Amino acid sequence: MAASAQNSSLDEQICFALYNASRALTARYRDLLAPLGITYPQYLVLLVLWETRTSTVSQLGERLHLDSGTLSPLLRRMVAADLIVKARSLADERIVEVGLTSHGQALHREAAGITASICDATGLAPQDLMELRDQIAELSGHVRASTP
Repeated sequence: MAASAQNSSLDEQICFALYNASRALTARYRDLLAPLGITYPQYLVLLVLWETRTSTVSQLGERLHLDSGTLSPLLRRMVAADLIVKARSLADERIVEVGLTSHGQALHREAAGITASICDATGLAPQDLMELRDQIAELSGHVRASTP
C-alpha cells in the first residue's frame, strides 16, 4: 500500500512518528540507565552478551545494525569501563571475540526492571506492544531490503 504523495505535512510522516517515538524511548532509557553508569548503546551491547555470553565484533555489528566505525569506539569505551573484554580468537586471529566481565555480568541483575519500566511507560498492553514491535521490525526489514 503506497502512501499518497500529498501526505507531506510533518505530522503525516511515518519517519517523524518513528523518530519522535525513538527519541522519547531513548530519553526514558537514559534516565533508567544513568544509575547503572551505562549509555543506551552500551545497554544494547550488554543485552546481546547477556543473551549469548560471547560474540564476535562482527556478529555484534550485524545484530545491532552498527558499522565498525560506530561499534569499535563503543566497545573501546566498554572495555575501559570494565564491562566487557575483547580478545583475538585462538582459531583465527582476524576474529575479535567479546565477552562480559564480572562487572558487566553483575549489571544484568541491576538492569532487571528496565524492560518492565519501559513497557509501563509506553501505556500499551503487553500484547499490543509486542505486535507493534513486530510491525516495526517488519518495516525495518522491508526498508533495508529496498535500499540499493
